[in-house]
This record gives sequence, C-alpha cells and structure tokens, in this order.
Amino acid sequence: MADAKNDAVENLDTTLEELMTEEVNIDLTEVETVDELDALRAERDEFKDRFMRALADAENTRKRGDRDRREAEQYGGSKLARDMLPVYDNMKRALEAAGDAGDGAKALVEGVELTMRSLLNIFEKHGIRLLSPEVGEKFDPEVHEAMFEAPLPGTKAGDIIQVMAEGFMLHDRLLRPAQVGVSSTPK
Repeated sequence: MADAKNDAVENLDTTLEELMTEEVNIDLTEVETVDELDALRAERDEFKDRFMRALADAENTRKRGDRDRREAEQYGGSKLARDMLPVYDNMKRALEAAGDAGDGAKALVEGVELTMRSLLNIFEKHGIRLLSPEVGEKFDPEVHEAMFEAPLPGTKAGDIIQVMAEGFMLHDRLLRPAQVGVSSTPK
C-alpha cells in the first residue's frame, strides 16, 4: 500500500509538473498572441490613419478643383476684358469730341453711341462693371489710382478733383483702377 501511495504521489507530482508546464506554455502562448494582437491593432490603426488622410486629401483636391473651375469661369476672360478697355476709352473720347461736331456727323455719333451701349451691355453680361468716381468723392486706394496730387482751395486733402479714366471691376476683382487727380492739403 505504501508503494501505491508513493506511486500515486509520484503520479500526482508528475501530473502537477505537467500541468504547471502546460500552464506556463499556455501563458507564454497567450503572451505571444497578445503581442501579435497588439501589433496587428497598431498596424490596423496605422492603415486607418493613412486611409483617413488619403480620403481628406482627395476631398481637399476635389474642393480645390471646384474652386479653380469656378474662378476660371468667372475670371478666365480677364485678359480679353483688359484688352477691351482701351476700346471703351477711345469710343468715349470719340463721343466727347463729336459733341462739338455739327449736324453732318449726327448719324456717325448715333452709331458710336449705339456701339458704346452695346459694349457696356456685353461688359455687364460678363460681370464687368464700370467704376465712375465723381469729383468731390473721397480717394479710395483700393479702386482709384492717383495720377497727380495738387492743392485746390475749397477741398479737403484726399478728395478727388479730376477723373481722367474710369475704372472697371470684374465680379469682385479690380480690372483697372479709376485714374484720378487728388487734392493735397491746400496752402
């Protein structure tokens, strides 16, 4: 019986050692699995972050493209518009000079006036508006260009005293500033 007890104790010790070894192996396997799981989670998070950044970049590119397209539609013809401004100036000078002409040039003056109206209608259709400052208005450097400065009695410094050429805006952008003379401090 003592042998049976010793055998049972030895078997119990062996089984206990095997169980401890298996538990250790299981713990080690779980640790390796946890490390692998953490590594996979980190990799997943990195891919998710890269995906979200790429998605944001694509959205920004789309928005930038839409904005560029709108600006091209609105302001694409600005070079042509700038080139047409001297035509307007010359027609205006022709009308001013024709005011002194007699009745013989009446039909010509009428034709130039109609052409001038047509040009202004086309300008308006394409978002070009006339900036026509009046004498006595305050000088605004954002829309006016000072061609000269002179003291003029009865005016304040910074008042417009003469308009040489009208300015133009294309939608909300300045195409050409109005060219004006500005009063300086009178002596």
